Parts: sequence; C-alpha cells; structure tokens
Amino acid sequence: MLRSLAVRVLIALVLGLLVGAGLQLWAPPAVQDGAAIVEALGSLWLNALRMTIVPLVFTLLVLGIASVADAAATGKLAARAIFLFAIFLTVFSIYAVLATQGWLAIWPIDEVAGAALRASAQAPDAAAAQASTFADFLKGLAPANALKAAVEDAILPLVVFGVFFGFAASRLPEELKQPLLTVFRAIAETMLTIVRWVLWVAPVGVFALSLSVGLRTGIASAATLLQYIVMVSTIIAGITVIMMLVVALTRSARFGEFLRASGPVLAVAFSTQSSLASLPAMLERTRDNLGVPDRITGLVLPLAVAVFRATSPVGNLAAALFVASLYGVEPGLPQIAGAVLVAFAVSVGSVGLPGQISFFASVAPICIALGAPIDLLPILLAVEVVPDIFRTLGNVTADMGVTTMLAKGERQPPAEAEESA
Repeated sequence: MLRSLAVRVLIALVLGLLVGAGLQLWAPPAVQDGAAIVEALGSLWLNALRMTIVPLVFTLLVLGIASVADAAATGKLAARAIFLFAIFLTVFSIYAVLATQGWLAIWPIDEVAGAALRASAQAPDAAAAQASTFADFLKGLAPANALKAAVEDAILPLVVFGVFFGFAASRLPEELKQPLLTVFRAIAETMLTIVRWVLWVAPVGVFALSLSVGLRTGIASAATLLQYIVMVSTIIAGITVIMMLVVALTRSARFGEFLRASGPVLAVAFSTQSSLASLPAMLERTRDNLGVPDRITGLVLPLAVAVFRATSPVGNLAAALFVASLYGVEPGLPQIAGAVLVAFAVSVGSVGLPGQISFFASVAPICIALGAPIDLLPILLAVEVVPDIFRTLGNVTADMGVTTMLAKGERQPPAEAEESA
C-alpha cells in the first residue's frame, strides 16, 4: 500500500498538519522559528514543479492537437467520434462551472477554515482578476509575442497559439511533420522526467507545505480540505449519472443492458483508477453484451481512451474554481470563458499522463487563467486520491456511452443472445 505515491503523499499531508499543529501548541518560539527552514524546502519543491508548467503544457498541447487532427483524417467514423467527444467536453465544461458555482452558493467556504488553508500562500489581487472586459478577452486570445506570453504565464493566449501550432503542424508533409513532432515529444518527455523526479520527493514537499499550514493555523484547515473532497467528487460523479441518462434518453442501448454491461467495467475502473486498464473490459462488454460491431469498438474505444477524458475538464475546473473562491477571487465571464477554453485544451494534451502529473499540469493553467494562485495545489494533490476514483468511473461510462451512440442502428446481436439461441 505504501508503494502508492498517492497514499504516501496523503500520509505526508496528515503528518505535516499534525506536526505543525503540535508545534503551534507546545513548541517554544525558537523551534517554531526553525520550522521556517522546512517551509523553505516546501517552497523550493513547489517552484521545481512550477518551472515545468509552460513548456510541458505547450508541448503536450501541440502533440495532442496534432494526434487528434491525424485521427480525424483517418476516416468518417473517427471524425464523427472526435466531433461527439468535442460536444460532450464542451457541455461537461459548462456543467462543471455551473455545478461548482451552485455548490459554492449552497455551501460557501468557511472564512475561518479557508483562511487557515490559504495561510501559507500569498493571496492574489482579486481586483486584478476581475479587471478584464470581454473586449480585453477577445484582444488577448492571440498573443502578440508568444515568448512574452510564456514568460508572463499568460496561459490562455499561449494555449491558443499551441492549438494553431498543433493544427498547422498536422498539415505539414510527413518529412517535415515527423521531425518537428519528434522534437516536441523529446521536450515533453524531458519535462515529464523532471516532474517525475520532483514528484518522487512529493511526500517531503507536501509534508513541508502542510507543516507550514498546521504551524500557522493548527488543524482548522482540515474542514476546508474535506469540503473540497466532497464538492469535487460529487461534481465529477455527476458525469456518470449524466451519461447514464444520455444513454437512456437517446436509446442508443437498452438501459438495463447498458447497466449490466457497465457494471463489471466500473468495478475494474474503481479498483485500478485507470481508463487504460479498463479498456479490455470495455471492449469485451460493449461488443458481447451491447452488440456493438467490432469495427466500431476497435476504433472508437481506443480513440476515446486516447483523446477523450470526459471528467478531466470537469474535475479540473471544479478544483480551480474552488481555489479561486478560497482566495476570494471572483472571475468575471471573460475569465471563466478563458478557463473553460484552457480546460478543454489541456484535457487533450494531458491524456495518458499519470494522475499526479496530469492533476498539476491541468489544474495549474486553469488557476492561472482565473487569476488564482497555485501554491495550494500540492495540498489538494494529496487528497486527489478520492476524486480520482470518480474521474475514472465517469471516463469509462462516457467512453462506453459515446461508443453505443455512434453504433446506433448498427448493432449486431449480443453474444449472449446468439449463444442462447
């Protein structure tokens, strides 16, 4: 169990909060002053993660866009699948914003508990986050200087530039496209190697950061962390429910059959927390129990696992909006629209990454687009083990649901029915 990085990070979070709270209550001032060195280690670890954000997001985005464009060019079925993926991701992103705002209206973050959690990070200028108008938003979509946007962490224009760059790269002749994408792939792998090194010592970094929180505020911040887990997990779980309703309403498969077919797949998803590990079960159940032809399951399901993570923008937007609310940042419609665009784009680029890497690489750009700090993301990463379960459940349900929708009218008799005949 301790071999799991998520478990080790969660243990480090709890220990850091407890040790920090204990020092606050009983340690003499000299010992508390010495804890500043531990806090500095936490900041150093966080900066090591921060330095990879811009190159990692940009290179993964270019590679993801290029792969999607190549897949769409392989045939009508692939193009239809990607079009349907895009529709669902757009709808789910809007749902995430509305659901999170609704949750925060019903259950606002307690000011005392929220102050306890954000005590270890600098609050942003809330007014600056709201200053942009819709006209400014439109003008800022395309960066006048892409390098300047990267230096200033202007994530939205950088994402727009990455999208155009990826589509343009996909139109190059093969002798030019492949060397270019190879360079980007090499840069991305280099950044991922650095991130893996940094995450290898994540328990130390999270312990240092959480000790800082506990030292300043005791364990009062635990209530806010629990609220985060409940809110984000519930919002993500809504995707599973929505996809079940979509299947029932579109009649792309008999609802009872879909429930029976998806049950074993959801069990695999729950135990592995991996859509890729659930792919064999999805292929088997969709083909044998739902009667989807091999030519559809063989293309759509692997493509869905590769480029369609239904819960990615949902969970990432919910997390980023929670952080913004925690700091009192009230982004306007242009900032929220920009955050949705960033969430949509980075969900494509971060497909296939390990959960800890994809969480930081996906949520940090959205926070920056909203004008919220990213200092507390490592703390939220420590409790991501719970929402991550619901992410996988929603992903596999959406993958199977979209596959049955694309196969509507082309179903073959399920294997069980053929055997009983």
